[in-house]
Formats: sequence, C-alpha cells, structure tokens
Amino acid sequence: MLITPAYAQAAGAGDTNSMLMSLLPFALIFVIMYFLILRPQQKKVRDHADLVKNIRRGDTVVTSGGLVGKVTKVVDDDQIEFEISDGVRVRQMRQMISGVRAKGEPAKESKDSAKESAKDDAASK
Repeated sequence: MLITPAYAQAAGAGDTNSMLMSLLPFALIFVIMYFLILRPQQKKVRDHADLVKNIRRGDTVVTSGGLVGKVTKVVDDDQIEFEISDGVRVRQMRQMISGVRAKGEPAKESKDSAKESAKDDAASK
C-alpha cells in the first residue's frame, strides 16, 4: 500500500501535564500584571477618593488643570467652591481635584454646640 504503518497508527491522547505546562506562562504573566499594575492602580484610586471626600473649607487645593486656590465653600457632594485670587471664586467638581497642598483649620464651633459639648463632658465625669 501507499501508506506506511507508522503514519497509519492513531495519534496518542494529549498529555494533560504538557497542556498544564503550556498554560503556566499565561497564568504567571497574569499574576505579575495583577501585582505590578492592577493593585497599585486600585490603591491610587482609593487614595484619591479619600482625598476628595475629606476636602473641607480652608484647604489649599490643586486642580487637574493646574489652578491653585483655597476652598471657601463645600457646595455639595460633587462640587466645591474655591478662591484663586482676591474676589475670584470658581466652582469645581470634586473629582477634578488632583491634590491638597495644605490642610486648613476646622470650622469654628458655634457657641450653642460648644456649650452642649461642654455639658456632655461635665455629665460624663
């Protein structure tokens, strides 16, 4: 015949060990990418969200456009108002703040709330 017996034999079943070894480099690349790229990026996003959430009046902020100003008012959860020059106030989305240069002092307590906190301290003693 034209076909030799070596070619006519059926191919053997694939070895599962060799298949696992061929997939191992892809899994290794995914693990390396996760630790070098994805985790640091997630941490950076979390830190920026905390920074934006904790902005308060008196903070000096830097926008992503490069403006530097002092926060005069926290409008709502999405916007802040800051002063970039004497009498020049700008509203900005919180997510567009890239950094906080200097933390301001907390807002002064009103006299009524100061009296109530003093009463609570005295009552607890």
